[in-house]
Amino acid sequence: MSDEGAEKKVAVALKWEGVGVPTVVAKGEGQVAETIVATAREAGVAVEENPLLAKALSAVELDRQIPEPLFKAVAEVISFVLRASGKMR
Repeated sequence: MSDEGAEKKVAVALKWEGVGVPTVVAKGEGQVAETIVATAREAGVAVEENPLLAKALSAVELDRQIPEPLFKAVAEVISFVLRASGKMR
């Protein structure tokens, strides 16, 4: 069976210092995406799988802030990560 029609996995890593707007610090497809996810997990960073959001964020240039239309979706991910790490109840 061929994966010809299958979409490649996309991963995007964000940096957020607790204030301001998150920045895209890594992104990739396929094996690069797998490496981003594996590196995050090895570092103890919570990972949320959201293919639609990852695809939207992958259009943002590296070291650029996320665009305003994605603020709400990214805020939900940050909330998930903070809860998963025990930093938020």
